[in-house]
Order: sequence, then C-alpha cells, then structure tokens
Amino acid sequence: MTVYVDDMHESPVGEFRRMKMSHMIADSTDELLAMADKIGVQRKWLQHAGTEREHFDIAKSKRALAVQHGAVEITMREAAQMVQARRKRP
Repeated sequence: MTVYVDDMHESPVGEFRRMKMSHMIADSTDELLAMADKIGVQRKWLQHAGTEREHFDIAKSKRALAVQHGAVEITMREAAQMVQARRKRP
C-alpha cells in the first residue's frame, strides 16, 4: 500500500490563490487518512470520499512533508491513470 503525490503544483492548474497545490492519493482510504494525519492535513478536506477519485489537495509545503514520510512522487498523468484503473475494477 502506498501514498502518492502528483506534480500538479508545476502546472498553472495547480494554483489556488497564491498557493501551489498537488493531489495526494493512496491505495487505500486508511493509508490516505493516516498520511493526512502525519502531515497535518485535516480529514474534513478529503474530496470525493469513498470514490475512485478520493484525494486531498495539498499545498507544496505539505507535499514535501508527505514525501519525507514516504509518499511516492508521480506525474498528473500517472495519477489520472490510477483513477481510471480504479474505475475499471469491479
């Protein structure tokens, strides 16, 4: 089981006000929530809970913390492919 952070912060779509944002996804909800707890992201910010699109939008500073705690860096394209693969699972 793994947590992943994408490189959306490097794209213009990754800007929210003055912040650079990334998606944080995981192989399981439990693992995603555990990482959120470790890096200080409130669970209430979980988006699309219980669906294949479940994720957090995290600031660049939180992304760095997630990587320090073992999150794997991926591209936005890889993140999208993971979501599509989840949709195909029964």
